[in-house]
Formats: sequence, structure tokens, C-alpha cells
Amino acid sequence: MEKELNTTELRALVSLLEDEDFEVIKHVEDKIISIGSDVIPFLEKEWERSFNPTVQRKIEDLIHTLQFDFLKLKLKNWADSEEKDLLEGVWIIATYQYPDLELSFLKKEIEQLYYEVWLDFKKDLHPFDQIKIINTAIFEKLRFKANTKNFHSPGNSMINVVLETRRGNPISLCILYILIAQRLELPIYGVNLPNLFICTYKTTSTQFYINAFNKGLIFSKSDIENYVQQLHLNPSDVFFEPCNNEDIIKRILRNLVISFEKLGDHYKSDEVKQLLQAIDNDYNLNLDS
Repeated sequence: MEKELNTTELRALVSLLEDEDFEVIKHVEDKIISIGSDVIPFLEKEWERSFNPTVQRKIEDLIHTLQFDFLKLKLKNWADSEEKDLLEGVWIIATYQYPDLELSFLKKEIEQLYYEVWLDFKKDLHPFDQIKIINTAIFEKLRFKANTKNFHSPGNSMINVVLETRRGNPISLCILYILIAQRLELPIYGVNLPNLFICTYKTTSTQFYINAFNKGLIFSKSDIENYVQQLHLNPSDVFFEPCNNEDIIKRILRNLVISFEKLGDHYKSDEVKQLLQAIDNDYNLNLDS
């Protein structure tokens, strides 16, 4: 927060939101936004102190604008980082709908899931058998499943909602699968298939595929070739090889654009497009899930 603006001065600024002059209000809003996200706690207190619904709505809009600008910055910084940690990436997206969500909370939740799977896991088994153990743990013991009834719900792209409801779409279930499997030190990654996100187990000598949306069904490269052929698409390495974490985050955002458009919430759809554009200069909307 700017040092020259103390609480009294900030309160005076907020009081001007009641002014009837549009230019005055615009100047006040621009000034508050220029302070940055540090001013949000103050604005939240001012919202509680106000008995003017119009002023409260303006404060809510200011808080959202500040939170959204900060979210774009966090996402851009994440994309520019070397690590591009997957859990951190999906946490940043979830804070769009749940700004108070803590990364530490998600880490504890994922760690608990990993522990539940680890209890049943055996390192000396063939990879197929290892995957079958993971599938039983995730989809039977922990009861995660495909959200087929509300496939396009925005909640399917919010990691905290998926953890709470045990329901998800192809990419969110794959993300959980990847986060758990990699903690088990297994070479499992995401694959960007058209219309369906899947996982692959890949080493120098072994590769097969896993459909987390179908309870971890194991399938082969030839199955993907048939799938791509049915879609009348030309085969591409992208359909068979691991994608990186930035690709995963971009795909989640594209899904969210579609989710909000199907709900008729074009304001949120446009905002998510801005998030996507912040990390993808070549962004164009592709229907996928």
C-alpha cells in the first residue's frame, strides 16, 4: 500500500464513491486500483462499515478488479518460472472463484490422498499392476469419479471443489492422478488428446495410457490411433507424448471459458480469456475438455 495514503486518507477516498459526479468516481476508483491488492483488507472493512448498497457494490467491484489483476500477475509469474509446479498452477486458477483458498490447504489434501494410495502400493510390481492398485485406491477406496451429470460445471476445473465433491472432468481427475503418481515416483504425465485429456506411463522401454475419466482404464497407442482416426484428424505427436504443466494449465482455462459460456456468464468467460491471454500470446479458443 502506498505510504502516503494513511487510513484517514483512504477512508476519505472511499467516501467519494458516493459522489454523483462520474468523473470523480472514476478518479477515485483509478486511484484505489493503483494502490494494488494490499488495499483489499481495508476495502473489506469499509464494505462492512457502509450502509449504502450502491457504495457496497462499488467496493465489491473494486475488490474483484484488484483480486483479478493480482491473479493475472500470479499466473504470469507462474508461467515465467522455471518450476511451473502443477499444484501451484491449479491453485492459482481456483483462486479465481475462491480467492481465500490457501495453497498449504491443497498440499495437505494431496498429501493425505497420496498416503492413502501409498498404503496399498507395491514398488516391485509390473507397471500395469501398479496402476491397477492406484486405480482401486483412487476410484474405489477414495471414491473419485467422473462428473458426467454436470460435465461442463466450472467446479470441475477447480481443484478444491474436485477434492471436496470427489467429482471431476477428464483433466482434473488426471491432475489428481499425476500428483499422486509422481509422489509415488512413477513416470506418469498428462497427454493432450482432442476432446479428452489422459495420462501416460512413459519410460525409455515402456509406454501405455490411462483414462482417469474412466476409472483409470489402461489402453495402448493403437487405441489412440483408432480414436484419432474416428475424429478424422491427422496423427500428431501431441496426441501420444507427454505435455508440460503450462499446457495443462492452458487447457483448464480453455475449459473454463467453455463452462462459463454454457452457463451464459459471458463476463466470467471474458475474464478467463484474459487469464489465458496473459500466458498464451497465440491463444485461440478450441473446444476440448
